[in-house]
Amino acid sequence: MDQRISVITLGVADVQAAAEFYERLGWTRSSQSLDAVAFFDAGGMVFALYGTAALAEDAGLSAEGHGFRRVTLAQNLASTDAVDALLKEAEAAGARLIKPAAETFWGGYSGYFADPDGHLWEISYNPFWPLDQDGRVQLPG
Repeated sequence: MDQRISVITLGVADVQAAAEFYERLGWTRSSQSLDAVAFFDAGGMVFALYGTAALAEDAGLSAEGHGFRRVTLAQNLASTDAVDALLKEAEAAGARLIKPAAETFWGGYSGYFADPDGHLWEISYNPFWPLDQDGRVQLPG
């Protein structure tokens, strides 16, 4: 298997409402989106929103379950001020602040929000992972 992720799909209660949340954050929906699925370009990766029941059915699993999902999404930014600003922006767009940004034990700065379906996003500044001109992490080899 190649060391690559092509698509991340989140199961959501209402595709259109979830897509509108991400649009309020400044994301642009792809013209390939349909009523049942929304696609966003995420820097060379596809970020998709699909109905929870339909996603579970596609995988052959039950959609039942709740609580911590054992997955977080994350976005690394260039500064602590950028982290604070994005967390405020997410709240204004309809997110729920889970953990205010603070210095971390590993030397960075991060906080968490949950989107309207409860998916966790960590917003962080990591001084050990520089960003390129497009904002992509340059993970040391």
